[in-house]
Amino acid sequence: MKAKILVFLLIAALVLPVTVMAQDKAEVTLWFHSGQGSERDALAAQIDAFNAESADYEIVPLEVPEGSYNDQVRAAALAGDLPCVLDFDGPNIYAYVASGDLIAIGDMMDADMVGDVLPSIIAQGTVDDQLYSLGQFDSGLAFWGNRAMLEEAGVRIPEGIDDPWTLDELNAAIEALAGVVPEDGYVIDFQFTNTGEWYSYAFGPWIRSFGGDTIDRETYETAEGFLNGPEAVAFGEWFQGLFNSGYATSTPVDPSADFMEGRVPLSYVGHWMYPSYSEALGDNLVLIPSPDFGNGAVTGMGSWNWGITSMCESPEGAAAFINFLMEPDNIVAMTEANGAVPARLSVLAADERYAEGGDLYIYVQQLENGIAIPRAQTAVYPAISTAMEDAINAIARGEDVQSTLDGAVDTIDSAIENLGS
Repeated sequence: MKAKILVFLLIAALVLPVTVMAQDKAEVTLWFHSGQGSERDALAAQIDAFNAESADYEIVPLEVPEGSYNDQVRAAALAGDLPCVLDFDGPNIYAYVASGDLIAIGDMMDADMVGDVLPSIIAQGTVDDQLYSLGQFDSGLAFWGNRAMLEEAGVRIPEGIDDPWTLDELNAAIEALAGVVPEDGYVIDFQFTNTGEWYSYAFGPWIRSFGGDTIDRETYETAEGFLNGPEAVAFGEWFQGLFNSGYATSTPVDPSADFMEGRVPLSYVGHWMYPSYSEALGDNLVLIPSPDFGNGAVTGMGSWNWGITSMCESPEGAAAFINFLMEPDNIVAMTEANGAVPARLSVLAADERYAEGGDLYIYVQQLENGIAIPRAQTAVYPAISTAMEDAINAIARGEDVQSTLDGAVDTIDSAIENLGS
């Protein structure tokens, strides 16, 4: 009997330190947006791996719906209930820093890793020369095309950023493609099932290519004359015409399926659809650079990234997790899951998809050659995002373009006025 007790005590002595260690781990709360399934799966695997590897910290994640994500962050900030690690869309960083919700992270990041990160990611995460965030990837935005339908319609397929479609060429392509789509099809999918930031990210660059913008980027003091000037109105009237003519729809049932099943030859969407589109269309899938609407081709950039909130009780644990996410293997796993541009130069150089001739080479060309432009770098960006979502949807529904854009300007200028009061 004494021998059995001794054996039990020995086993307990071996097990107990592990149990205490697990209990002594500091919990690090984390919020992330509910993106596509493969992206969520990749993040979940990385959280599990970190928790298994770390002796000191335990990441406790919470998934938050993407459409209302910023609203929930704002509400949590007001309630003093922000998590420790925050996932957020890039352009919101200026508002979060201005309100004191984020802390600078530069001194807590691995210096060699930071030196290997894409300049666009560093620029996105930097405010007043301080690094506040890092992301595992940058975004890519362009047309996805169905090569067979484009060829059947006799439409020229641009090979890179040096020969984008002009406005006249795009209009001619749309008319030609209308002749080859099936009876239940249409020409362009604009992803109108999306909500939130999509409309500013996707269509702000096109307004800029027309000659307008979402705000005066020299002063950041008004949107008057930029978002409702003649160039922006010209964009709105052209865009509305696509819906009036039946080339596009603001009420798609499943736009991604329409493209993958051959009912739509062009899909204007970001990198995140590459895995699904590639699987569905194979070699028939082609990436087409952003058109030049008259003032140079412009497209979107920036994406979701990670920061540490000022309410975090364990910033060392949060920093350890962000450093872990930025390890090359984790970036590879994430970008293979979502088709985005890897954030580290060394990872990008080793990925054939982004090399010349690769499926996603145009994304790199756009990022490296000034075609991809950051969204407005201002603390009132959330107001711009909301105004653009409302305005683009109203224009697509057929509402008056000038008065719609005037209303968007009022929304943005009111936010600017409130910020200064």
